[in-house]
Amino acid sequence: MKKHLLLFFVACQSCAVFAQDSKTPYMTKPISGAVKDVFVNTSGGSITVSGAPGESPRVEVYIQGNNGIGNISKEEIQKRLENYELSVTVSGGEVHATAKNKHNFANWRNSLSIGFKVFVPKNVNTSLNTSGGSIHLDNLDGTEKFETSGGSLHVDKLTGMIKGQTSGGSIHVSNSGSSIDLETSGGSIEASNCNGKIHLETSGGSLHLTDLKGTIDANTSGGSISANNIAGELKTGTSGGSINLNGLACALDASTSGGSFHAQFASVGKYVKIDVSSGHIDISVPSKSALDLDLRADKVEANFTSNFSGTKEKERIEGKLNGGGSSFEVRGNSRINLNLN
Repeated sequence: MKKHLLLFFVACQSCAVFAQDSKTPYMTKPISGAVKDVFVNTSGGSITVSGAPGESPRVEVYIQGNNGIGNISKEEIQKRLENYELSVTVSGGEVHATAKNKHNFANWRNSLSIGFKVFVPKNVNTSLNTSGGSIHLDNLDGTEKFETSGGSLHVDKLTGMIKGQTSGGSIHVSNSGSSIDLETSGGSIEASNCNGKIHLETSGGSLHLTDLKGTIDANTSGGSISANNIAGELKTGTSGGSINLNGLACALDASTSGGSFHAQFASVGKYVKIDVSSGHIDISVPSKSALDLDLRADKVEANFTSNFSGTKEKERIEGKLNGGGSSFEVRGNSRINLNLN
């Protein structure tokens, strides 16, 4: 039998807890039976879905005012809820939590921020949407799709397919794989200890990448890029900042139109392609690297004196290092400095 809860009409002892502070749920709905999918949609609050062990399955509802005073009375909440459709349902392995403004009224002083925290078993799929809050997901294994127009994304310990987007916040992803696709139009991205196929994109912030392994595509239109301990294949670029890469054990395709470039390789992958429009280029590779070199800029310098065959000129170095091997192509309009260590 379908279990349905209309939060502003029902106050049963088994699931209702009224509160006036933001740390205590306005109401709690226990979840019984197996759960396969979680659907959450709210027009003005944050969303959390967690599969962390030790938590009893449930949906918690948090309500605050949007008038500059987060904590408002129970009576005031109930009055304002007359303008909302607010429900939680559990049926057929699906959890649905929805908060929607009935009239789209313009008086923001009387509007509410309605958020949800959902605690479920680890193996679930999610579809989440909020127009005014952040999204947090952790300890899940499945297909996770989520979107917010006005908040940040926080992802930790997810496995499976991960696809998220925000129009106005930062992204933090950690300890996750194996298919990650995250985008923001207005914030920075931090990714750490992730693996698999990874796509990260921001139009207005920096990229910070640490301990990533796999096929990685990470780009920004307006910030700097830093990375440390990257294995596999990295494609990255920025239109407005510098690039600083360390501990690389990967193939690399990197470009910047507006800053300097630094890369330190622990080992060189099957290819390296670097394009820097303005700014100096400093690259360090192990001395025994077998490379097919093609370096071109206003000034090109390298510290090797042996094990090289080819052309070494002021503006160009082209030839084979240690007998040749990985393609190593660098283009710049300033200075290239290649160091063997």
